[in-house]
Parts: sequence; C-alpha cells; structure tokens
Amino acid sequence: MSEQQDIVIVGGGLTGLSAAYYAWSKAAASGKMPRIAIVEQSGRLGGKIDTLHRDGCVIERGPDSFLARKLPMVELAQALGMEDDLVATNPKAKKTYILCHGKLHPMPKGLVLGIPTDTQAFLKTGLISPKGKLKAMRDLVIEPNMSTEDESLGHFLNRRLGQEVTENISEPLLAGIYAGDMSKLSLKATFPQFAEVEREYGSLIKGMQATRRKGQSVPGLPDVAKGTMFLTFKDGLGSLVSKLEEVLQPHVTIVTGASVTNIKQLVEGGYELDLSNDHQIQAEQVIVTTPSFAASPLLKPYVNVEALDQIHYVSVANVVSAFDRSKLTGAWDDGTGFVIARHEGRAITAMTWTSTKWTHTSPEDTVLIRCYVGRAGDEERVDWPDEALKHTVLNELAELMHIQVEPRFMEVTRLKHSMPQYPVGHVEAIASLRAALKRELPGVAIAGGSYDGVGLPDCIRSGQLAGEAAVEAWISKQQTAAI
Repeated sequence: MSEQQDIVIVGGGLTGLSAAYYAWSKAAASGKMPRIAIVEQSGRLGGKIDTLHRDGCVIERGPDSFLARKLPMVELAQALGMEDDLVATNPKAKKTYILCHGKLHPMPKGLVLGIPTDTQAFLKTGLISPKGKLKAMRDLVIEPNMSTEDESLGHFLNRRLGQEVTENISEPLLAGIYAGDMSKLSLKATFPQFAEVEREYGSLIKGMQATRRKGQSVPGLPDVAKGTMFLTFKDGLGSLVSKLEEVLQPHVTIVTGASVTNIKQLVEGGYELDLSNDHQIQAEQVIVTTPSFAASPLLKPYVNVEALDQIHYVSVANVVSAFDRSKLTGAWDDGTGFVIARHEGRAITAMTWTSTKWTHTSPEDTVLIRCYVGRAGDEERVDWPDEALKHTVLNELAELMHIQVEPRFMEVTRLKHSMPQYPVGHVEAIASLRAALKRELPGVAIAGGSYDGVGLPDCIRSGQLAGEAAVEAWISKQQTAAI
C-alpha cells in the first residue's frame, strides 16, 4: 500500500505534534492546505509525556512541568484554549533543599540557575566552606574569557565559581535537568546565557544579577505564570497531548504502531518513506523528530551523521510513592523537595514533594513523593526489577526523611535512553548538519530535544519552526508549479 502526503512528520512526541499543529495552522491561515501525516512507532502519541490518573492522584511518569517564562508552551496553551488549565506551583512551598555532606541545606536565597545573585545569603550557606566562598567571590574581579569557543559546562563553572560551588550547588541543580556529566556537556547547547553574561558584564555573578532584575517581567506572560518558576496543567501534561490530538485528528493523518525504516530520495523530486508495517508514504517535505539515534540511520545514506552519533543518552527512572498523610510525621507544606550532590553516593538523585509542590495532584489525605534514579555514570539501578527499585527508594526515604510507613501504592517508570547529552561543539555540529541536509536532502529537516533543548517549550519551538518552514516550502513549490 502506498499513500501520498505533502508533509510527513516522523515521530509523534511533543515536537512532532507541535510541528503538525503549527504546519496546519499556518496552512489554514494561507488558505492552502497540504496533506499532513504523523508517523509514530509506539501505540500512542506524546512521547515522554505520560500522565497517569490513579486513586484521585495526577501522576506524571515523564516530565512533570515546564519553565513558566519560556513562552512557546504558554502560547500553545493559549492557542488551544487551555490557558485556564495552567497551574502554578504552591506559593506556600517556597523552600528547596540540597543534600550535601549528609545534611539537607536550604538553597541560598537568590540562586538563579544555580548561580548566586544574593551574595549575603550565599556567604551564610553551610553548603560551601569559607575557602570555597572566597573562590566563588573571585568571579567578581577575575578577567572574563571573551572567546566565543564552546567549552564544557563544568569547566566554565569551575573557572568562574570554583569546584566546590560546582559540585555542591550547580551540579545537583543543573545537571539534574540533563542527568548528565557537566564535564562533558556543552555550555553553548545547555546554558549559553552564562557565557554571554560573562562577556557582557565581566562576571557571571554580576551578569546573573542584572539578568534577574531584567527578568522580573516577561512580555506576554499570563497572570498564572507570574511569580512562579514552573507551570503544569491541572489534569496533567497528558491533557495537552490529548487536546493536540483532538484538534489535529480531522486534519492530519495519524499513523501509530509503525516506524519509518527508510527514506528514499526520488528522482522526480520528493521522498518515499518505507514503514515497518509494509506501507509506503510519498511526501515532498519530511520532518524527523525522533531521537538522534533513530534519525541517524535514516539520514546516513545521504549526509555525514557524525553529529548525531556523538549525542549519547542517559537512562533514568522515577518512582512515585503515595502515602497516607495521617501516618506521616514532619512538615509537608514548606518545600518542593531536594536535589542530591553526586558525591553523596545516593541512589536517589532528587526528590519532589509532589503533593506539596502541586496541590492539585492528590486528595488531601494523600502525600505524593516522586524520587528520581539514574544519571550519567550511574545508570545501573534503572534496570533493576521494580521491587528492588521500590525497596531502595523506601530505604533512602527512611534514612533521609524518617518515613517508616508502607505506601498505599508505588509507580515505577523507566525512561530508557531518554536524556540527550549535548557534547562540546554540539551547536556548531548540528548547524553544519542542517546545512548539509538543505543541500543534499532539500525538504528534509530535523527537530526536537536531541538538537535544540530538552525542555518542553524548547521542543514546541523546535517543532513550530520546522512545521512552519515545511508549509512555506510547500506553498512556494505550489506557486512555482502554477506559473
């Protein structure tokens, strides 16, 4: 069976859905409607987004929120009529902790992406020794590096703030986003603003202080996004996927349970895609939104895919436990959770007091706790049997939080090869690959978390740009053919 489409999107995660939505929206506005298809190898859409509703609880088995100040997610919610479904973190839960040297320390006031901007609060923290604090304060006077060459995130932070701040504060906070090794992660691909403020202000601390003052107001933010760092949806992130599917269903062909196994460039122009279900689809524009390790074999016959093969992935797991609130002792209403420094040697890398951070996620009599397991260099436990993972998490909850009661239930989720690790030089390598695609495979694009940022808003933006560009190219070709 062969099918003709105009735009085919390979992958039905958030990037692919965003590409389809914005392609359809742009086409509808132009009055010219291409045939659009999404091909997803699993049996459902949404990728890593996976919301479970159980016993009155809203449980995220993948990502649980997104940065409020990154507009692509907010704008998509507004476009879908879901702005009223956005939920901010609990304003009463203001504290976050770092486990370091066996003790939970409150994060110093004024941290911005792990960078101290309130020097008085930083100098009072027990996380850093006097010598380490002195080393960090040298950032205010040492010469900046004016080079635009990429370097590792760890090397940059060590250079500006010292190893102690890097290991005890920055690493558990920032590397947690990528579950990565900061000595290998690209600065340009992860936190390019750090290098930019160093060059502009001569100091990372001074630059982040200025950025913090400027960032008090972001144009276009709805009221719910003001005064909170993170947002989610009241019925879970899965509700966004459901809404996108509902909107796209009448206009877009959605194929699930099949993967694209080959992309063939046709002599007469366009492409033929072979599917694992023995179908073929012909298309003029192709957007590949799969992880780089799945995109690489599709593109390898035509371009150098070394940039894709250099992106390694880390596997992680999360374990959600639901407890009877009446059986727990201790305070559950003053914080959102804690992160754990790598040198602590714990199985858990971070813990979220979910029902405190997000009050809508559980009934009043239930406490939800989400623990994260696995990071670069420490992935073995991710493959442990469920019971072993549960036992390990409960043991560490007992040691760290003195929780001695059995949970009502536990949910284990493994996210294998889910966290892309951007190597030094990633930005330039992907730009070079995209240039090669434009030359050798005109009409084929790559988009998604493997290339342009791992956050949900980053994925949406990447998909939007690719989807709109595909429609523009298709319309241009139609106009040329009509002449």
